[in-house]
Amino acid sequence: MKLKLHKIKNFLKKLPIIIGENAFLISLLFILLSLILGGLVLYNYIRLTQKVEIQIIKEPVKFQFQTYEEVLKIWQEREEKSKEVDLKQYPDLFRVD
Repeated sequence: MKLKLHKIKNFLKKLPIIIGENAFLISLLFILLSLILGGLVLYNYIRLTQKVEIQIIKEPVKFQFQTYEEVLKIWQEREEKSKEVDLKQYPDLFRVD
């Protein structure tokens, strides 16, 4: 057991040197792995979209005017506050009189 641990320890010590000497091949390996993982994710996405049935909405979507007015009111309040901040005069701390 000690012999295997010693071999593993030596290999891990030499690993950065091996990676540095074969940087181009390692980068190609990473590109290949990323393409494979991307392909798997795309395949699973396509497979899941084919399984799920499209639900047909029976009622048309209704525009909620009350919610729209509330959001518009909040935006107007924020705009007023931002205008107040723009008009406020701050004293110059670095000016010596």
